[in-house]
Amino acid sequence: MSDTVVFIPAWNEEENLPAVLDDLTRELPDADVLVVDDGSTDRTAEIALARGAEVLSLGTNRGLPIGIAAGYRWALDHGYAYCGRVDADGQHPPSELARLFAIVREGGCDVAVGSRFVSGDGYEPYRYLPSPARRVGTGLLRRGMKLALRRPFADATSGLYAVNANALPVLAEPFRTEAPEVEALLRLSHAGLRVEEVPVRMEPRASGVSKLRGRKAVKVTATVIGTLVVARFLRARGSD
Repeated sequence: MSDTVVFIPAWNEEENLPAVLDDLTRELPDADVLVVDDGSTDRTAEIALARGAEVLSLGTNRGLPIGIAAGYRWALDHGYAYCGRVDADGQHPPSELARLFAIVREGGCDVAVGSRFVSGDGYEPYRYLPSPARRVGTGLLRRGMKLALRRPFADATSGLYAVNANALPVLAEPFRTEAPEVEALLRLSHAGLRVEEVPVRMEPRASGVSKLRGRKAVKVTATVIGTLVVARFLRARGSD
């Protein structure tokens, strides 16, 4: 058994999943792979099994917050020292995840989060330009995260993670909001764990359309704002 597992939350991703699994095998050949099948009605689970991945089936479509917590819980229950997460749509290059794992393994942090919006060696500023509407939302989110975390955080909705065993109990608990990545950062900060935002390159979705659009996107945006407001309120009460 490997000391590392990478999990992929997936709902009806039969078109994109094969390439994601093949890339993971090439870039992280020693890592175990888990597909958290969120009640898919296509061949997602069948494809995952055929390519040697473990499959955790949620039975019905329960949503991304449940799927993310289930992946971390599986890693915790199976005793892994390191756990990574990539999305099933091909946006997260496994080569970038390998970089995040290296930082965590070297002791640089407990959690490395891949960021589209911070720059660094070989990662130029403004390499990823969202639409005007998303830029407004991103700007508001950055301000809210700075207030809640008391530190800048540029890409709070990134789903590209590498974590060590210290973070697994924190991330394995069920998420209470429709903004699990934001909630995860708040939890990790409260637990005193070291979180590093690392510049990465992300790809456009390989095929299909995002599940996060229309009314659902508005709902999630409202949830993010509400989550940050509550976090700020609780922090203020705790300092009284």
